[in-house]
Amino acid sequence: MEQHTIRVIAHIRSDFPTKFGIPRQSGLVDQLRARVVFEPEYRSAEALRGIEGFSHLWLIWQFSGAVREEWSPTVRPPRLGGNTRLGVFATRSPFRPNAVGLSCVRLEAVEQTAEGPALVVSGADLMDGSPIYDIKPYLPYADCRPEAVGGFADQAPPLRLEVEFPQLLLERVPEEKRQALLGVLSHDPRPAYQRRADRVYGFAFSGLEIRFSVDRDVLTVLEVEKKDS
Repeated sequence: MEQHTIRVIAHIRSDFPTKFGIPRQSGLVDQLRARVVFEPEYRSAEALRGIEGFSHLWLIWQFSGAVREEWSPTVRPPRLGGNTRLGVFATRSPFRPNAVGLSCVRLEAVEQTAEGPALVVSGADLMDGSPIYDIKPYLPYADCRPEAVGGFADQAPPLRLEVEFPQLLLERVPEEKRQALLGVLSHDPRPAYQRRADRVYGFAFSGLEIRFSVDRDVLTVLEVEKKDS
């Protein structure tokens, strides 16, 4: 089998240490902030010259939490309830022959840090630490196709959950992270094949453990606890 080497140029720093809770597509929760931190070889301001002129970027990255030796020609998209199998190349499933992801994010700022220049982006759907292979500017005249047909995912999911978040629990979340967390919860972070009203779910977000339950269209936050470092 022909193989090629691809370089990791950067890693993402996000609020999600595990896959659970991450929005299923980029851009669904604009309030989410993340940083693209470059590897030493690529910490060059020259490599970013002119990037501020673009509002959005494409990130090409690895589903590092889904790398497998074997692959399957069919997968079960969450959009179809996790019960219908489709061809892997007709989906955006992370379980692919090459675990490569493609995300469109908004460029918020270019910051100078102790680790060199970093990109502050919003709307990312990457797990913390995910390797990034490349960054390309989003070009509206070429990348935006209003006439495109989206197959089984032609329309955005119509249902967003109502989130009941007790004030005492919400106050445990840093103020600058609250809207992002509310957005994540409203998009129903449960696995498509695990949606029981009698079950308590939980995921890690920005150093916190968030536990919740869902009854019909209402998600209720039950606990917010600081995770042990």
